[in-house]
Amino acid sequence: MPEIDINKKDNINKKHNISKVLVIAYYFPPMGLSGVQRTLKFVKYLPEYNWQPIVLTTGITKYYAFDDTLLDELGETIIYRTEKDPFNIRNKKNNTTINFPSPLKQKIRRLLLQSIFIPDSRKRWKKYAVALGETIIEEHPDIKLIYATGPPFTDFLIANELSEKYNIPFVIDYRDLWADNSQYFFPTPFHKRKHISLEANIHTNASKSFVITRQMKEKIISRYRFIRHQDICIIPHGFDKADFNHIDIQHNPNKLVIAHSGIFPDDRTPKYFLKAILKFLNANPNAKNKIELRFIGLLQMKYINLIKKYNLDKIVNITGYLPHLEAVKQIMSADILWLMLNNNIETPGKFFEYIGTKKPILIMLPDSAIKQIAEEYKASFITPPKDINKIAVKIEEIYSLWKQNKLPAPDDDFVKQFDRKYLTFMLAKEMASL
Repeated sequence: MPEIDINKKDNINKKHNISKVLVIAYYFPPMGLSGVQRTLKFVKYLPEYNWQPIVLTTGITKYYAFDDTLLDELGETIIYRTEKDPFNIRNKKNNTTINFPSPLKQKIRRLLLQSIFIPDSRKRWKKYAVALGETIIEEHPDIKLIYATGPPFTDFLIANELSEKYNIPFVIDYRDLWADNSQYFFPTPFHKRKHISLEANIHTNASKSFVITRQMKEKIISRYRFIRHQDICIIPHGFDKADFNHIDIQHNPNKLVIAHSGIFPDDRTPKYFLKAILKFLNANPNAKNKIELRFIGLLQMKYINLIKKYNLDKIVNITGYLPHLEAVKQIMSADILWLMLNNNIETPGKFFEYIGTKKPILIMLPDSAIKQIAEEYKASFITPPKDINKIAVKIEEIYSLWKQNKLPAPDDDFVKQFDRKYLTFMLAKEMASL
């Protein structure tokens, strides 16, 4: 990481006044879950680097979890919300929480929606967002830049349309891949071509693109040969040190607490981890009273039933969805954090928050950019995602080190590069260069 003081506002040239940036983000607080964190933290810290964000997001809508405490981080940030959202329940005055679907329902829902809507189901929100965007720009004619984050990639289309109408440059931020996303379903060649055509047009018009990993950057450049390397900047996910301040950690030294934070999308499952725990406990029955498995966040009934099936419910603690700072408190009081990935494309934000805790990490995943980061972290126990025997061996190794009070510590300098303030400095510097 370059030697800069990320706490000083003068890291960026102060000759110019603060510039306004319109931030387009469908997923934004009070919506919860990890998908809002990247945008939230950019909006939080951009004012320290000469950018005033003005947020365009959705209004009342249905979602899996809400966390009003996240809005407390934004101070006097100007936030505009569309009055209508196609996903809103009629006649409801408040945001409505819906149950997180089972893996099968997730797949069926994705197949249906991606067969009908291009680029995604939030396409129905586009006309409301564009109309509100026009109002915002007319009220703030000194907006210098438009920033859009996806998914949903409808956000990119909104930015493009507003950019063309008002001649304001726009940048895009990929939290996941678009046309090359392994989770996307293209029922016909037409659907695939349409997605590629839309994405190509966005890259033709955008002034800059941001991605999370080099692997994502290479995927995009290999598909769209007209894109130059300097057109895409890598800004990884990160953690906010402020989230870890003043936390009252309640830790039981007599229990090895292994915690997982976040949801299980349809291609992730705790099944192999639970089977490995069962294998370890069968070989080490005395360890059963020394281990707690903690699931922080939404957990589908399918996996709750799996825990009962394996007779692990007595050592499992399911917290349910918690406000963000409460979830951070839970992972900080654990001894080991674990995560499972089943492909080499995903870059879950939760992994980078794990890094911010400086706790040892048990991570089950294939060869990928995330695996390389886990190796450089220096406090990771890495296994293939579905190899129960190898996972059980790692659990035994962790248990042995814990008993000896010898669990590894990470490389502190490596951790620093994922500080949200530093990442926002990178973003602000790139935006200023435009």
